[in-house]
Amino acid sequence: MSEQRPTLAVIAAEAGVSQATVSKVINGRSDVAPSTRERIEGLLRARNYLPPGRQGRARRSGLVDLIIGGLDSAWAVEILRGVEAECARRSVGTVVSLVPPGEAAPSGWTALPALHHSDGVILVTASVTRAQRAQVERTGAALVVIDPIDMPGGGVPSVGATNWAGGLAATEHLLELGHRRIAAIGGRREMLCSQARIDGYRTALERAGIEVDRDLIRFGDFQHEGGFRCARELLALPEPPTAVFAGSDQQAMGVYEAARQGGLSVPQDLSVVGFDDLPMCDWLSPPLTTVRQPLEEMGRVAARTLFQLLDGQPLVSPRMELSTELKVRLSTAPPRP
Repeated sequence: MSEQRPTLAVIAAEAGVSQATVSKVINGRSDVAPSTRERIEGLLRARNYLPPGRQGRARRSGLVDLIIGGLDSAWAVEILRGVEAECARRSVGTVVSLVPPGEAAPSGWTALPALHHSDGVILVTASVTRAQRAQVERTGAALVVIDPIDMPGGGVPSVGATNWAGGLAATEHLLELGHRRIAAIGGRREMLCSQARIDGYRTALERAGIEVDRDLIRFGDFQHEGGFRCARELLALPEPPTAVFAGSDQQAMGVYEAARQGGLSVPQDLSVVGFDDLPMCDWLSPPLTTVRQPLEEMGRVAARTLFQLLDGQPLVSPRMELSTELKVRLSTAPPRP
C-alpha cells in the first residue's frame, strides 16, 4: 500500500487546500496562487503522484510557447519551422507570440505561459533575468533559449551554433583569396553570437599576422539597414576594405546595396561573406558566399531539449552548439591587383 499513489484527498489535506485546488494544479489551471501551486506540485512529485514520463514537471495543455521578436526575416521562419516540426512529431501544439526585440518587462512575455497554460517556453534571441526565470518557474513551465543575448544562468538550457568557428572560417576564406584589408560587421554589440563571430574574425587575422584595425569593425543590428549603414561608413574610409564579413545574410544584402550605390561590383571590387545561409542566398546576384548555421535544426534541438526537461530526463549539457559550415558561392574573389 505504501507504494500506491495517494488520493487527491490526501494531497489536499497535506497541502491544506481543497481537492478542487489540487485538481486545478494537475490540469494546469492558472487560477491558483503561485506559492500554493509550488507547494502542491512539490507534494505531487514527492508522493510519486505523477505517472511515468511526467516526473519532471506537471504536464498541462499539450502546448508550447514560441516567443520571438518578429517573423519578418527568413531566419526567424527557419527557427519556427524546426520548432513546429518537432512539436508536431510529439503531437504538441505551438503557440507563436511576437514581442518587441529586447522586451524585458516581466509583464511581457513571462505572462504568456500562464495565459496559454503551456507546457514550456522556447525563447528566441533574448536576455532572461533572474526575476523572469522565477516567474516562468512558478507557472510550472520549462524554459529553453535559442541564441540568447547573454548566458541565461540558473541552469536554463540554450541552443546556438559554433559562431566563433564560423567567423574564423569566413575570414580565413577571404585571407586565402589574398585579401588583407578585411572589414567585419557584427550584430548588436552585446549579443553573444555577434561577439563570437567578431572574435573568430579577429583570431583569423591574428593567426595570419595581420594587425586588427578597429576602424574596420562595425556593429549593426543583423538587419539590412544596419549592413547598409555600416558598409557606407566602411567604403567611405580613406583606405576602404577590399572584403567584408557581414555577421548575417541580411546585413550582407545591405552591403550589396551600399556597394551598388558606390559604383562598386561584387566580387570584382568588393568580396562579401554573410552568415546564416538563408534560402535567398542562391538567388542574390551574385549568389552569396556565407556561413551556414543549421537554423531549422536549432529549432528542433530546442524543442527536444524542452521535452527532455518536461519528461524529467537529465541534459548532457545546458549549452548546445550546432556546427557551422562555409558555403562558397560567387560573391568572393581575389582582390584587384
